[in-house]
Amino acid sequence: MSLVYKNTMNTIGKFVPAKFQPLWNHPAGPQTIFFWAPAFKWGLVMAGLGDLQRPASQISISQSTALGITGVIWTRYSLAITPKNWSLFSVNLFVAITSLYQVSRGIMYQREQQAAVQAAASAK
Repeated sequence: MSLVYKNTMNTIGKFVPAKFQPLWNHPAGPQTIFFWAPAFKWGLVMAGLGDLQRPASQISISQSTALGITGVIWTRYSLAITPKNWSLFSVNLFVAITSLYQVSRGIMYQREQQAAVQAAASAK
């Protein structure tokens, strides 16, 4: 780490209340990327929740599948690394859940469209 970063964290650390020092000094605490990467990744979860309002016809099944699989893989990985990163675990679990839900919506929509086409073809 750079000297500037270390000095900045030491200065900020003096103002952190004693009650929060264990979190501040944790190996996956706010002084590390292990804290900030999952914090920013919650943006993907918020975007996924926002996409629940999107019509099923506009869902990209391949993109949602890729995001869901990535979420599953990183959920597992977050428990395999040391230190265990529960923040990374939770954000990736939610990424996987929201993405795989979107996949199910997209597949159900496609099946409904195929059934409607078949019903129209058989009515002729």
